[in-house]
Amino acid sequence: MIQIFTDGAAQGNPGPGGYGTILRYGKHEKELSGGFRLTTNNRMELMAVIAGLESIKKSGIPVMVVSDSKYVVEAVEKGWIWTWEKNNFKKKANPDLWKRFIPLYHKYKPKFKWIKGHAGHAENERCDQLAVVAAQSHDLKIDEEYEKSKA
Repeated sequence: MIQIFTDGAAQGNPGPGGYGTILRYGKHEKELSGGFRLTTNNRMELMAVIAGLESIKKSGIPVMVVSDSKYVVEAVEKGWIWTWEKNNFKKKANPDLWKRFIPLYHKYKPKFKWIKGHAGHAENERCDQLAVVAAQSHDLKIDEEYEKSKA
């Protein structure tokens, strides 16, 4: 099984933000992170999941996403995203990221597990560190869809 641990952070909401992701498959492990100059915590939580799924190189292997984001986990596990999709994400936040997520979901069919954040879960704590460092970096990317939607 491929395990994907994720976390997102924003300093101010909106504000500079980042995501952290750990992928684990057997004894192999990879860390991913990225930061944006103006974004939200929920966008970074979802971006962490997307980054993890996009970095998978083989399909056909079960995937488990572990996240402290009820926004992401419940949207998927309770099926809200399918209603949002049917309504073309009308009046929903982050449609660009959900539209990027959906094909990945169909390709890998990940299961989701919610965990409490900042509760001593080693991988979640590491993902939080990655996200915060990314949010504080000096070469923050532009979250173009977010900034365009707020212009």
